[in-house]
Amino acid sequence: MAAALIWISLLVAVPAPVPITYHAHLQGHPDLPRWLRYTQRNPYQPGFLYGTATPEDRGRQVIEVTAYNRDSFDTTQQMLVLLIGDPEGPLLPYQAEFLVRSHDVEEVLPSTPASHFLAALGGLWEPGELQLLNITSALDRGGRVPLPIEGRKEGVYIKVGSASPFSTCLKMVASPDSHARCAQGQPPLLSCYDTLAPHFRVDWCNVSLVDKSVPEPADEVPAPGDGILEHDPFFCPPTEATARDFLTDALVTLLVPLLVALLLTLLLAYVMCCRREGRLKRDQATSDIQMVHHCTIRGNTEELRQMASSREVPRPLSTLPMFNVRTGERLPPQVDSAQVPLILDQH
Repeated sequence: MAAALIWISLLVAVPAPVPITYHAHLQGHPDLPRWLRYTQRNPYQPGFLYGTATPEDRGRQVIEVTAYNRDSFDTTQQMLVLLIGDPEGPLLPYQAEFLVRSHDVEEVLPSTPASHFLAALGGLWEPGELQLLNITSALDRGGRVPLPIEGRKEGVYIKVGSASPFSTCLKMVASPDSHARCAQGQPPLLSCYDTLAPHFRVDWCNVSLVDKSVPEPADEVPAPGDGILEHDPFFCPPTEATARDFLTDALVTLLVPLLVALLLTLLLAYVMCCRREGRLKRDQATSDIQMVHHCTIRGNTEELRQMASSREVPRPLSTLPMFNVRTGERLPPQVDSAQVPLILDQH
């Protein structure tokens, strides 16, 4: 038995047009269950909760839905209780999935477009009851957002199940020859009339058929062995290892770097200690004029330093702290100018 599609339309009874947005999440969790999705094109259209539960999702699930009025900022909250049990009804071993490029997901979720799709698909399938199993947006399957051009849609994957076998037409569309033609950019093999056109534009190169009528073989459980590998003539591991002396390798590894470091140390010591020219050789290689010039500069520097340290030499009037250049006023005679600092504190 296959699980059926569950979809819920979210709509608040308010005077139109009022922008309403919705936020849905599983009670006690920040997001929806992994099998349930939510979509709403714009605040002026209803929102939809849709998805197909799996056997692992059986049980009671509470969905909290909050509606926001974007004009008055009013909020309304409602609880949706979903009781998910085992699927009922006949087995649907034959399942086919179609990519409809002419519709968005919210355009197929209402019951009227979905019933029209199943009725049109009945012309391509063997007579039998068709049931809608799953609807998925092409964006959720790796599709690209279309350009904002009129007539461009996101696309939607529609999965249908039936108890009747696939028709020859559907088998030919999903055959390897059709996939080869699609890879070359040619239309696939379609031996029957497309009853889905023009209301539903199906991408026949993306049709997949799943036949679950034949049970899959159970996976073989590996039997534990005794831990001993069987005899293999192509694998002959060595039985004995030759003794090897690693003393020579250790000495080479340690002594060679030490010898190189010792030679570099000796070379550096010779260059720094044994190759010094000395002051006598430097003075002999320097001209007398350059030596006299150097000694003169050095002597003058020492003399200036002595004069600056002794404060006995009278300073120019312009350097006195209380000398006024405009009036010519000087310090009083009782003030020792040598004891007055050159730069006074500025307040």
